[in-house]
Amino acid sequence: MAEHQDMTQANNTFSAFTTLMKWGTIVSVIAGLLVILIISHGGGAK
Repeated sequence: MAEHQDMTQANNTFSAFTTLMKWGTIVSVIAGLLVILIISHGGGAK
């Protein structure tokens, strides 16, 4: 069986991973929307 300390470390790691994924997803969506807006308004190289 896993020790209590091992489970605490695993839970902390998993929590950090899920937080990172959540913020990474949010940032990616915002960046994608910005790119779509720039392209749709005729921005970028012509």
